Amino acid sequence: MRAFSYERATSPEAAAAAAIATPGAKFIAGGTNLLDLMKLEIETPTHLIDVNGIGLDTIGDTDEGGLRIGALVRNTDLAAHPRVRRDYGVLTRALVAGASGQLRNKATTAGNLLQRTRCPYFYDTNMPCNKRNPGSGCAAIEGVSRQLGIIGTSDACIATHPSDMAVAMRVLDATVETTDAEGATRSIPIADFHALPGDTPQVENALEPGEIITAVTLPAPIGGRHAYHKVRDRASYAFALVSVAAVVQSDGSGRVALGGVAPKPWRVEGAEAALPEGASAAMAGILAEANPTEHNAFKVALAERTLAAVLAAPQE
Repeated sequence: MRAFSYERATSPEAAAAAAIATPGAKFIAGGTNLLDLMKLEIETPTHLIDVNGIGLDTIGDTDEGGLRIGALVRNTDLAAHPRVRRDYGVLTRALVAGASGQLRNKATTAGNLLQRTRCPYFYDTNMPCNKRNPGSGCAAIEGVSRQLGIIGTSDACIATHPSDMAVAMRVLDATVETTDAEGATRSIPIADFHALPGDTPQVENALEPGEIITAVTLPAPIGGRHAYHKVRDRASYAFALVSVAAVVQSDGSGRVALGGVAPKPWRVEGAEAALPEGASAAMAGILAEANPTEHNAFKVALAERTLAAVLAAPQE
């Protein structure tokens, strides 16, 4: 790990100002992803800005009947919150499916959204990776790509986004709230928050330099049966090969988002009209532009079978 300086911010605006003032600075809260990347010298911040003391760790109702989740709310606390469990069950299920209890106790809402890919070639600094070293190439495309993306990828990158929570947030139509050093705020629909790789896979989200996430807002609950099914190589502490977040109504209509298949939580709203016809009809639209490799082509059928299991599950 390379040497770095450190400070504790006292407000979101102060944290953003410190990030602008110090090139190479990074925010740190739980550190469950950043510290690992620093140890491998994949991330080499010159300065760490500790944001744990800036007061973004509460959950409250919105005037519209939704829920506002502070950026520093820990994953464990969010999953256990009575209103989340009652009205946004898909989110609780997704959070509990992620990582381990120890990590969920430290990981934050904002940090979960911002975590970086677990592509093995991104983590291997001896291999070319456009996300880690822009312009160096993508070793994964000609390498072992079983865990990697089948849709939304590009010739520059086939990595997937690792978050379970973000997939549930996508199916719930969450909004990401931010602020900058001047106190100006933005509201970014989660559909627009994570970036596809295109020619710039190192650009992973819509945040501007120094901009900091302050909260994630959920709209009013939509009811229905909430499900999160995660298929992985072992029963716990593993990232998804395929995951399905769904909210299904009694008439078979609903919403679906996929994890483990793309560089961002993958949802195609136009394909959801086919849900009452079954998993095959819906997945034909959701993965219509899939471009798998020979190693991960199985994910197309696996996604359909996982959605079929969700749709076939009895009402709770």
